Amino acid sequence: MSHSKKSRKANENAPKLAPRTKKNERVLAGKKKDTGNKAGSRHNANLVGSPKSSVAQKKDPRHGSKKAVRLDLPGQAITPKKEKGPKLTDEQRLLKLEDDPRLNQLLDMLEEGKELNEEDQKWLNKQLNTIEALMERLGITEEDDLEHVMKTTVASDDDLLDKFESGSDLLKDYQDK
Repeated sequence: MSHSKKSRKANENAPKLAPRTKKNERVLAGKKKDTGNKAGSRHNANLVGSPKSSVAQKKDPRHGSKKAVRLDLPGQAITPKKEKGPKLTDEQRLLKLEDDPRLNQLLDMLEEGKELNEEDQKWLNKQLNTIEALMERLGITEEDDLEHVMKTTVASDDDLLDKFESGSDLLKDYQDK
């Protein structure tokens, strides 16, 4: 007997498919209702919502007191620590004090003959005293300071002209090379 292929045509005896329904007419099977207590209900009393557990939560002594506690000793005053940078040498401190713009401004006002208020006068005296103490520590006297100033300044116009002319000679030597 020869082999024959089955036909795909369904006859009256074949099983029938259910008719298609529109999406909005379909009824979806909902999630099964859970039975029993929620997970962690013993620890999460606010999830359960029972009035008995909320009262117990307010009086729970394990939550501690909200009263502020002092962290210092009664006879000891707390002072905030100042953050300091690297320690400066006396020379560096002296230069820093001498370059202070407020100090220079107040000294200029004094030279002009203006009066300073008490606060500025106290601050100026304090700064001048520290400068003087630093100069004594370093062994610098006012005479040394005056000599240094005199060396840096040029005595006359002739010296300036000589410096200028020597510089022009150096420039010509450079250009010739």
